[in-house]
Amino acid sequence: MRDDIQSDMLLALDPVAFSRYIGIDPDPWQAEVLRSEGKRLILNCCRQSGKSTTTATKALHTAIYRPRSLILLVSPSLRQSQELFRKVKDAYFAMKDRPALLEDNKLSMTVANQSRIISLPGDQSTVRGFSGVTMILEDEAAQVSDEFHAAIMPMLIINDGQLISMSTPFGKRGFFHEAWENGGDEWKRIRVTAEECPRMTPEQLEQQRRALGDMFYRQEFLCEFVETDEQTFNYDLIHRAFDETVEPLF
Repeated sequence: MRDDIQSDMLLALDPVAFSRYIGIDPDPWQAEVLRSEGKRLILNCCRQSGKSTTTATKALHTAIYRPRSLILLVSPSLRQSQELFRKVKDAYFAMKDRPALLEDNKLSMTVANQSRIISLPGDQSTVRGFSGVTMILEDEAAQVSDEFHAAIMPMLIINDGQLISMSTPFGKRGFFHEAWENGGDEWKRIRVTAEECPRMTPEQLEQQRRALGDMFYRQEFLCEFVETDEQTFNYDLIHRAFDETVEPLF
């Protein structure tokens, strides 16, 4: 009995131990994400690096060990949010001693301790009714509109909630790029390129480079904010055009 209590305490106190308990041995950067208590995390990670699995595990751990939590999974589309939610459910079913669910459907789940995990699309009208949010996972955040991002931020105020924005880059535009480049010390930044991912071989990456071309390979696998085709002027040129020392005319 004592060993069981100690094991339960370890799982409750350490999300990395919880991750290993459900069969996922995290990379060092994933362990850093799982244990981070910072209120603003931005994950600039390559494709197939494991960012969704890691954050889904973190969301489930929070829901189980922090009663009455409210966790929102958001992305540009409902399909993407549901895919992230599926990873949460996979983690839940990997538990040997699972807590009971009061609600279980394709879009949400409610744990016996009243914690809720809800998946939503990137539509302002679907999120404005939520408040007192414990955690928001913002998947494919580089493609979430600035308006939607602005709509979710006030939800975190009451509970001093945690926001995790994760994505590969999508050009030098939008809040994801701005937060990564100029967001200040409030953001904890983690960058993971394909070359740092132990599950990808040099041969596989070279094949991807040939298939995608240089620009998309740099974006999807090297996590670079490359210029988008529709930009008439590049980001650096636009940025240099602004001079805070010049007084406005009116």
